Amino acid sequence: MKKSALLLILVFVSILSFAQQKLTKDEQKLIELIDKNYKETLAQLEEVININSGSLNKEGVREVGRVFEREFQKIGFQTEWIELPAEVNRAGHFVATRKGTKGKKLFLIGHLDTVFEKDMPFSPFTYLNDSTATGQGANDMKGGDVLVLASLKALHQLGLLNDRTITVYFNGDEESSGNADISRKDFIERAKLHDIALGYETAQGFSTATVARRGASGWTLKTTGRQSHSSGIFREGVGYGAIYEAARILTEFQETLSGEQYLTFNPGQFIGGSDVSFNEISGAGTALGKTNIVAREAIVTGDLRFLGEAQKEAARAKMREIVAKNLNQTQAEILFTDGIPSMAPTEGNYALAETLNKVSMDMGFGPVKPGDPGSRGAGDISYVADFMDCLDGLGASGTGAHAPGETINMKQFPDLIKRNTILLYRLTR
Repeated sequence: MKKSALLLILVFVSILSFAQQKLTKDEQKLIELIDKNYKETLAQLEEVININSGSLNKEGVREVGRVFEREFQKIGFQTEWIELPAEVNRAGHFVATRKGTKGKKLFLIGHLDTVFEKDMPFSPFTYLNDSTATGQGANDMKGGDVLVLASLKALHQLGLLNDRTITVYFNGDEESSGNADISRKDFIERAKLHDIALGYETAQGFSTATVARRGASGWTLKTTGRQSHSSGIFREGVGYGAIYEAARILTEFQETLSGEQYLTFNPGQFIGGSDVSFNEISGAGTALGKTNIVAREAIVTGDLRFLGEAQKEAARAKMREIVAKNLNQTQAEILFTDGIPSMAPTEGNYALAETLNKVSMDMGFGPVKPGDPGSRGAGDISYVADFMDCLDGLGASGTGAHAPGETINMKQFPDLIKRNTILLYRLTR
């Protein structure tokens, strides 16, 4: 047994030594710096997690921004706060920049806000065991933000950011952007000045990179029928009523489109009766009606997720066709609203994933494979995916994002920082 254990140790040391031989001296020094700085990195992680920064808690989002402002200024970045118009009702965005003439120009994306608003029960940074911690936004995505800072700090300490162009853009409202046309305008304009965008949303796993993200949009279905006594339903002069018409449409959506790869459409609310009302801002609705009255009105709201504009438009066309048929004595209309675009799985994105894979293999961490293009929902990186090569899912790993008890994998966190640091180093040479 002792000989077997010793043999395993020797094999591990041999593999690690072989991996280190594939790293340059600067790269090895970067890894050493990540370890040296790690205690401070953990303190920064705890500090930002312990600040409530729900999207609508503008002061909380701004406070998290001040923490990063303080830290990025220490490592030679110019920082600014992007204010948004009052009507957007969001805090704004944090931006840190360095400009140079060498290497690829990188645009690094994160967000300061979480889904946990100030009036929700608070969950501070807490270790559950030696490899897992919990806290609001731990993996979505304050862990990713701190990871970016830790990587750039090590690069700065070795003078490896000199004469390089890097923009760090942490949005303050990714979880609820208000008016995206306004709140993402500066974000998109700045991104266009760069060569590569890297997103630090939650990692799907240590061995997976995100080369594509589905887009998200909304739809509202409104149906009307002839209000009448329920005993006459289905007759020629009474018809089917608004609820049956809405049910027909939803059933045909499901039967016609549900088998298409990467496409999903979910009815999230269904309100029907003789009189209905719906507040589009709050999402609240009411319905009045009786069992002996044929429903006069129905409203259904939902989302549509897709990969590529062509798939979105084709789905919308089919949905409009289904809505136009109409049961007897009913009418229907469907309205679509754009949300976050999709990030298509381009050759350039796959090439970036291969670069990350090479880094991981050289470090002895094993291969990194591109994830399923349909496995991830919408994200901020999708707004700029048409303009440059992109890679996402580079942030912290964990479980339970958007839910009480959200966790971060503390065992993987330092290695994710190290791998990202070497990736940034190689991209900017």
